[in-house]
Amino acid sequence: MNDLPKGWQSVSLGEIGLVQSGIGFPLELQGSTNGLYPVYKVSDISRSVAQKNGNLETANNYVSEETATLLRGHIFKSGSVLFAKIGEALKLNRRGFIKREGLADNNVMGFTAEEGIDDRFIYHFLRTQDFAAYSRSTTIPSIRKGDIEGITIPLPPHAEQTRIAQKLDELLVQVDTLKARIGFIPELLKRFRQSTLTAAVSGVLTEEWRAAAKLNLNWEKTSIGSICNKAFDGPFGSKLKSDDYTVEGARVVRLENIGHLIFNEDKKTYIGEEKFEQLSKNTLEAGDVLFSSFVDEEIRVCQLPKSEESFINKADCFCLRVDSFSANPAFVMYALAAGATYRRIKEAVHGATRPRINLGFLKAFEINLPSIQEQNEIVRRIEQLFAFVAQLEARVQAAQVRINQLTPSILVKAFSGELLPQNYNDEPAVELIARIAAERSRNLPAKKIRKSRQSGIIRPLRESTTMSKRRQDKDVLGQPYLRSHLHRLGSKTTADVLFKTADLSIADFYKQLAWEVEQGFIQDHGHTLEASDAP
Repeated sequence: MNDLPKGWQSVSLGEIGLVQSGIGFPLELQGSTNGLYPVYKVSDISRSVAQKNGNLETANNYVSEETATLLRGHIFKSGSVLFAKIGEALKLNRRGFIKREGLADNNVMGFTAEEGIDDRFIYHFLRTQDFAAYSRSTTIPSIRKGDIEGITIPLPPHAEQTRIAQKLDELLVQVDTLKARIGFIPELLKRFRQSTLTAAVSGVLTEEWRAAAKLNLNWEKTSIGSICNKAFDGPFGSKLKSDDYTVEGARVVRLENIGHLIFNEDKKTYIGEEKFEQLSKNTLEAGDVLFSSFVDEEIRVCQLPKSEESFINKADCFCLRVDSFSANPAFVMYALAAGATYRRIKEAVHGATRPRINLGFLKAFEINLPSIQEQNEIVRRIEQLFAFVAQLEARVQAAQVRINQLTPSILVKAFSGELLPQNYNDEPAVELIARIAAERSRNLPAKKIRKSRQSGIIRPLRESTTMSKRRQDKDVLGQPYLRSHLHRLGSKTTADVLFKTADLSIADFYKQLAWEVEQGFIQDHGHTLEASDAP
């Protein structure tokens, strides 16, 4: 934090705010959608980030004021920032900005800034921090209160904090809008591809071509098996086991290699030369149409690309070796990848636990087949359009990379003082920090003292010489002893006042108070206590 702008000051988060963990939230108290206070969980934070730009104003669980008192949880005020403190969610580094005060469960931690610190400024700063880096555990990542309190923040004057926060709100909303708009483009391009295939296999794509060639739409329903020189599945069971795989040798085409119109090279599996010889009848050739037997969200079909490597197929990876005099293998692939094909096959396997077809079904499946000349023209036009789409996708991906760099870049500028011009008339941050420290010092609880009768000197109260009751007494232990004192006092009162009348030691007093609150004899309202009507 060297070379800070004029008026800025390095300070720890613990010096300018309160870090507080959530509380245990018993299962029997969960599930209510009504109540005064929301109880924020990690899932609520995640949803706020995904749907509401990080603004936390709703939750899946609510509690009444009475239940909140029973839970003795901290009420996080509006403007506090919540985040996960344990588990895999910690690594996601999501932050929720509270719009409606509420509690948090014990998987959540929160930061509440002191008066004079801009809440939105703190929220944006915390978005720059990788809390997972502070985790000490390698098994289950987690952070502690002290980890957050010790983080150093470059703090500008209060007025500059507000200006920076407002500018960040403005800019980052624009970035998020841009992300959403460009993020929709890949889906549009996917639809364009599918529309192209629909037009191709229905004859629409080559309608003008046929008119120029003075040809009619004379396509014939043809089974896949009738246009293949060979169609086969991969070896099953003991013929090819995982123990047969090696680090090099002939390639094995598995289901994960067969994508929608793409052969995925990411995962490579090999078998040795001896095993390859045993399975030589499953040898694949460049241009073979590969079809996945499993049909889920789309048809997975592609062609085997040219390669110097040898390949065989595994079970459920069908190979169609198309007779090039009868059909263009690429046209067959596109026909099988079309939406109409998907819908027909999906309907055929409807209700199956694992939707799949067998080789016999695929060989009997019929497609509309034009002349070989029109097939070639269709393939040419599809590949021309798909090449154009690929160029657009590359540009979109490059733009997405640049856009994703905008938010961290803007945040870096914001917290180095480079986002906005400074106003040197602003009160320096060091004075704000000093006021916060002074206010905290004034609010520290005072020690209990009494005046000595002999000398008039003020000395700390020594409870052992003044307290006559003990918690083990029969009228105290297991009895609503403190509630009876509250009845005599006649109204809500503070713990200090009740302590003075109870005549118990401090240790016994708080043990008895905790027990009577738990039993329902006393209602704890945070700053005051009240006798209940419980029997």
